[in-house]
Amino acid sequence: MSDKVDNKTAILILQHPQEQDRVLGTARTIAATLGNATLTVGLSWRNLAHALKAQTAEGSTEPRDWGVLYLGSTKVSKDKGPLVAVDRKGEAIADQAAARAGLKGLVVLDGNWSQAKALWWRNAWLTKLRRFVIVPDAPSLYGNLRKEARPDAVSTLEAVGLALSVLEQNAALREALLVPFREMIAKARAAGVRDSKRDRRVRR
Repeated sequence: MSDKVDNKTAILILQHPQEQDRVLGTARTIAATLGNATLTVGLSWRNLAHALKAQTAEGSTEPRDWGVLYLGSTKVSKDKGPLVAVDRKGEAIADQAAARAGLKGLVVLDGNWSQAKALWWRNAWLTKLRRFVIVPDAPSLYGNLRKEARPDAVSTLEAVGLALSVLEQNAALREALLVPFREMIAKARAAGVRDSKRDRRVRR
């Protein structure tokens, strides 16, 4: 679609099946806004290529070219953000520019904290990817509309926006994602809607 935002760094969203019917979920908004984004729903995939499917056959499926937003414990201070490459011990890598060099894609796990952790543990190939963590520069726009396990948690959309703004040095990418997110939040507040499951009986 010509009206999609052009992002050079591919985004692969692995969505937990229980997350796909959340009223205030953001994965579909990301996929609808970015020109280079793939949304895959499931619990496990054989490898990166399997998760990407044929939609991105022309792009790289080599693990060395991809990163993942890591969920494990880290030792990253707030002044390192908003996107920090970490090693397997969760410590910030000294040369951040080198850690990002040649990165062609980023995997993001979509779901609540326990669902995202389940995706991490069920897909061992994720450990072969470069690890990055998000250090939010502000609270999530969700506010009290959606409960999170950690006070510094942000939506998948906000995390992707922050990551792309760093990787592509383009703040406009982040803002392009935040526009529809703000609209969704505003409508939810006006309607008194809080996060819940959609009713599949009336939604086809």
